[in-house]
Amino acid sequence: MLKHNARSFPVLDGPAPDLLPPLEGFLPLSIYKDRFIYCEFDKNPMSSKGSKMEFSTIPEMYHATIARVPDCFAFFEKKEGSWVGLRYRDVEKRVEDFASGLSAMGVGKGDKIAILSGNNSKWAITDYAVACLGGITVTVFPSLIPSQIHYILDHSDTKYIVCEDEQQIEKVVPFLDSSKSLRGIISMKGGCGGKDHIIDYEKVIKKGRVNRKKTSFPLKGIAKNVRSDDLLTLVYTSGTTGDPKGVMLTHGNLVSNVIAGRKAIRVTREDRFLSFLPLSHAFERMVGHYTAFSAGSSVYYAEGIEQLAANMEEVRPTVMASVPRLFEKMHAKVVDRVNAGPGLKRKMFWWAIGVGQRSIAYLQRDRKPKGLLGFKFGLANRLVFSKLKERVGGNLRFFVSGGAPLSKEVGEFFASANIPILEGYGLTETSPVITVNRRDFYKFGTVGAPVKSVEVRIADDGEVHCRGKNVMRGYYKNDEATKEVIDEKGWFRTGDIGMLDEDGYLRITDRKKNLIVTSCGKNVAPVPLEKALSTSRYVEQCMVIGDNLKFISALIVPCYGALEDWARSRGIEIKERKDLLGKTEVQKLFDGVLRETMEAFASYERVKKYSLLPEEWTVENDMLTPTLKTKRREILKRYAPLVEKMYRC
Repeated sequence: MLKHNARSFPVLDGPAPDLLPPLEGFLPLSIYKDRFIYCEFDKNPMSSKGSKMEFSTIPEMYHATIARVPDCFAFFEKKEGSWVGLRYRDVEKRVEDFASGLSAMGVGKGDKIAILSGNNSKWAITDYAVACLGGITVTVFPSLIPSQIHYILDHSDTKYIVCEDEQQIEKVVPFLDSSKSLRGIISMKGGCGGKDHIIDYEKVIKKGRVNRKKTSFPLKGIAKNVRSDDLLTLVYTSGTTGDPKGVMLTHGNLVSNVIAGRKAIRVTREDRFLSFLPLSHAFERMVGHYTAFSAGSSVYYAEGIEQLAANMEEVRPTVMASVPRLFEKMHAKVVDRVNAGPGLKRKMFWWAIGVGQRSIAYLQRDRKPKGLLGFKFGLANRLVFSKLKERVGGNLRFFVSGGAPLSKEVGEFFASANIPILEGYGLTETSPVITVNRRDFYKFGTVGAPVKSVEVRIADDGEVHCRGKNVMRGYYKNDEATKEVIDEKGWFRTGDIGMLDEDGYLRITDRKKNLIVTSCGKNVAPVPLEKALSTSRYVEQCMVIGDNLKFISALIVPCYGALEDWARSRGIEIKERKDLLGKTEVQKLFDGVLRETMEAFASYERVKKYSLLPEEWTVENDMLTPTLKTKRREILKRYAPLVEKMYRC
């Protein structure tokens, strides 16, 4: 596997070339200004348990795993209060039957099948069935509205769409007849009652069994015709403006990322994944779907965000992928609970965190602290950290974080309790992982080192570029947009600003398009300011603004749970949120938050004014994308009067 001890070497003559020269015993990672960065490479091709990762397509990976671990459990779902498992050999039967049923319905190589559903075993079975047929899965976020779904299905030339339930079916029915390519809907939960163009999932399975008996349906033989450069999936980027773009990812794209990810971070058949991020999201699909399956691990599908805490305690996962917002909320709840508790427990908790922070240099390298510090850490673990670990199941080896920047404070907090969060970085267009922190060496404030077969360089303007087997084929039916992001030498322009440190670890400082230029000509990166504000227990969400304006300001959604507790403790009467936001005491509280969080920034960067907002930004109110990114344009439009008021002289 890749080791953490990266080495850098100077360019001896002339400018740095596009390709790094070979160096025996080292893997080329990246180019940074006049330095080549390599990583020491272990040539042993064996993964854990001695299984070779030799596959070039998803069907090859799928069939190899089932042959290796047929009796292990692949998927678990909660049914009538109990977790019910499906073994790998049972998955194989379901996939063969469903693929055979689709084939009988006229689905073959190159056909697009969309999935509009939350995470469940039928999502996974559908995806593998389509892949083995040589078809193309079109992923659709369950939170999308009918007009967005209509656009994706028509643009992608989707033949059938598999919907989770009646709620999702109702989004599709209105445009079913007028769709250019859509033939029908397959309902996972059935109950269609003979409606035209709506087919029960289980009826497709039964149709497949009949077809297999008649034709000896040879799915393995069909799957062998799938090639590495064949299109596997279309993933439509949520986008903050305009129509989404269909990212074309091949089998080779995803397979290279699975192999590279497993070489960077060890995953085995003993691991239990708790899957709650949408499988429509490239991050969860690669980590909690393909990677978990390739290792023969078990995947538990969470019941939803509301039941996530309970599911963690029940499932006791060893690996879990998430976005930073989950960790921030967990951190805030723990701190609030501690601060509201008895003084002795409060002192003990912060003493333990202090010991953990002094132990971080060991923990970052997956080692135990020694000597007196080791004794104190063992005591802190028994008295405090063990209880914190139980909140996440008590068995967690690590979290994987992606999708947005992780606060250094939050990362250090969990690391001090030896609950590592391995932050990674990538985009849908890169399958998605470009870099990731390693279990035996992770660095706060970075998104890790490049994974195998991915090169990274920093352009003159600070933009991060990458090149490798993971980079998409392009945008579907959009050559112009493809050329804008991939140059003639295969370098993909990420749109993010970053830098590489002395270990070859990448730091992302901002989005290139998000850079604010004030009317005074000052360039300000909003992300560091937003991360600083978000460290306050009283800030739930925030967005920094100031482009072409005189100074920097912010729109802030308070953390109402913490704010209301604070208000009650001071005898402040609470009737409605709106009334609370107008209280002088609350304004003084947030004035203090700004003073404290802005100290580390230059005067021109600091947030000078702010507005407190009464509602949280969600996917449902169109303030967040399905991947939980802030829709800056929509937020600015909705709160334009407040913004104008802040800048009024």
